[in-house]
Amino acid sequence: MCQMSKLLPIFLLVFFSTSLLFSQAKYSNEFLTIGVGARAQAMSNAVVANVNDVTAGYWNPAGLVEIEAPFQVMAMHSELFAGIAKYDYLGIAKPLNKEKKSTIGVSLIRLGIDNIPNTLNLVGADGSINYDNITEFSAADYALFLSYGRELREGLNVGGSVKVIRRVIGTFGSAWGFGIDLGLKYKVKNWKFGVMGRDITSTFNAWSFNSTEQQRAVFIQTGNDILESSVEITRPRIILSAAWSKTLGEKFNLLIEGDFDFTTDGQRNVLISSKSINIDPHAGFEVGYKNFIFLRGGVMNFQQIKFNAGDDRTYLSVQPNFGLGIKFGNLTIDYAYTNIGNVSEVLYSNIFSLKLDFKSKESIE
Repeated sequence: MCQMSKLLPIFLLVFFSTSLLFSQAKYSNEFLTIGVGARAQAMSNAVVANVNDVTAGYWNPAGLVEIEAPFQVMAMHSELFAGIAKYDYLGIAKPLNKEKKSTIGVSLIRLGIDNIPNTLNLVGADGSINYDNITEFSAADYALFLSYGRELREGLNVGGSVKVIRRVIGTFGSAWGFGIDLGLKYKVKNWKFGVMGRDITSTFNAWSFNSTEQQRAVFIQTGNDILESSVEITRPRIILSAAWSKTLGEKFNLLIEGDFDFTTDGQRNVLISSKSINIDPHAGFEVGYKNFIFLRGGVMNFQQIKFNAGDDRTYLSVQPNFGLGIKFGNLTIDYAYTNIGNVSEVLYSNIFSLKLDFKSKESIE
């Protein structure tokens, strides 16, 4: 616990110093807050302390060390906002030595809206309408994570990820970004504690736009802004988490986790909200039977919603999630149904992920 107490203040110091340095930063890269893996989605993203598979490259790189397989792969697909957006993830991880004291991982995320009609050339210079001039484009966000996790001593792991971000809006504009995430995990008896620093030094996205003179003229005529090259900044986010697990009899396992997201990029509509610091809690559970089938659930996205426009009265909205997992040997299939019953303002989503453990010849023999 001594090493944990020494490392935690370093995370918090970097977090608050960079938050003060970029006090006027804008919201950016919100697609990277959605999360990866159907298991995590079903548990309302409360996995920072207990994650122990390839998705740790995203959730907490310190958890990569706990992968038991010599090589692990996961793929995920989901359709958000009732199918409007496609969200996909692919991750691989491999321990670097037989003792599994260190592990590397690579993760790729894409969030895209495809087949968007481009009507800029719909109306000709003479005022005529030609539907053949309508083309299509995609607006997509990509993120590549290169992750590393290492065990410092028994029960204490550290890890980090370097991420490269690419955002594209058809042929109109694009951006490149770069950021760093750092994570810690500590285990004592039935408890696991996690600390995750996302964009710990702030992440910068450099945007460039290349609109033609014709497109600019259309923007002006239709009252739209002409976008100029700019830089977006993603402010640091610290996640503190604690998980408790217990074996119930000989067949059942219970896991409960609670996470608290701390942000400083302006006032957000979260449970604890202020102009300086916001705290967004979320919690999840998992019940396993013979390490074969898993039942999961969680709550997240606490928000104050107005009853009607112009009415100052509000009510507390909560997003519940639910999911199942089945493990067949080396293959794990996970499913999550988010926002059960459309309780919150966020639309429901169906999420599927597949995880495969590759066994070495030595482990098979």
